[in-house]
Amino acid sequence: MTTVLVTGAGGPAGASLGRQLADRHDRGGHPYTTVGVDLAALPSGSFTRTATVAAAAEAAYAPSMLAAVREARPDLVVPTVQDELPQVAALAELLAGAGSAGARVVVAGARASALAADKLLTMWTLERAGVAVPAYAAASDLPDTEAALALTGGTAVVKPRVSRGGRGVTVVERAADLDWGATDASWLVQAFVGGPEYAPQVYRSPVTGTSTVVVLAKTVLKEGRVGNAAAAERVPDGAQPEVAALAVAAVEALDLVGPVDMDVRLDESGRPFVLEVNGRFGALSAHAPELLDRVLDEWPA
Repeated sequence: MTTVLVTGAGGPAGASLGRQLADRHDRGGHPYTTVGVDLAALPSGSFTRTATVAAAAEAAYAPSMLAAVREARPDLVVPTVQDELPQVAALAELLAGAGSAGARVVVAGARASALAADKLLTMWTLERAGVAVPAYAAASDLPDTEAALALTGGTAVVKPRVSRGGRGVTVVERAADLDWGATDASWLVQAFVGGPEYAPQVYRSPVTGTSTVVVLAKTVLKEGRVGNAAAAERVPDGAQPEVAALAVAAVEALDLVGPVDMDVRLDESGRPFVLEVNGRFGALSAHAPELLDRVLDEWPA
């Protein structure tokens, strides 16, 4: 039997993986044993059992994560919490060694994980590689809200550089919309791109480097104009080739491998721009089940 440990089990991405794994069987025809890990005790739900770890920002995170892996002895560790990815990437060999023989940790390298976990570093990297991104700046590089609006052409999105989903995101159209004194270098200013929003789901093989892309359309956003998708639908294959190509270019520029969740938006001319990149499974991965299939089939020991 195969045991899979999923972090962020109480969040949208982790809970989705728990449900997907509950419907699958391993190569031996056995149901997966799943361990859902989160900050607080959870009802098992779709998971076989659960465990707790400290938050990624706490000094206790690494010891608690290692203890959870030692206890569960998983064959596969799948992190789904954005701000833990740099630590998981750095600890990947140690975590794998604490699991069962030949255990695997589904994470990109430490450099790639760090670049994708910080939205400013993501923008720098993509812009340098020629991947289309909106106008942007660190909030600390701008003196006031008026400067942010001038940079972004009239509507700015201000968001934490390190965060999950739509937490802390503010759309700014007038100087009065935001107390600029509350921002600092930990905040990113980004131009608002007003067209349809997509969530490309990408799997880049760690073996061949080739990418599989499923483009999802966000049909309803939880915060209205920005944020996580309250509803999404799968776009027919080939219907948005520019979005798919941009997603692959972004993943390659960051050198991510494995599952990647992304936010892409079109401007008024129909040109796509990358807003954010998450080097992990996202909340919408059930719409693209082939990503999990490829992880279970291919991820190297």
